[in-house]
Amino acid sequence: MGPEDFLPYLGWIIAAGFSLGAMGIAASFQTTRMKIKNGYPLEGMWGQSLKPGSDKQSAERIVLLTQENAQLRAELGAVKDRLANVERIVTDGGYHLGNEIDALRERALEGLKDKGAA
Repeated sequence: MGPEDFLPYLGWIIAAGFSLGAMGIAASFQTTRMKIKNGYPLEGMWGQSLKPGSDKQSAERIVLLTQENAQLRAELGAVKDRLANVERIVTDGGYHLGNEIDALRERALEGLKDKGAA
């Protein structure tokens, strides 16, 4: 199959390309129209705001985001503290505490057996 086999369909191929392009442009217009109609802020190609919301809405959003940020930072601090405690327990020999307690119990039981109380 060579390029000459597609010549009879060249008009249809070009028309399909233009149709797809026109449908894409129409869809973009429709999306923008729906955003404007429903009150969504418009964004440019790189996400920058073209029509920012009202100052009151922006201020409320900033306050909410600041509060959420503070809560998340506090939670992260608590998680870091817990992790530090776990690391200290595991690395400082506290991990072997169970073994030491078991050894003490065995010694106590042996002492009781020697006395005949156990």
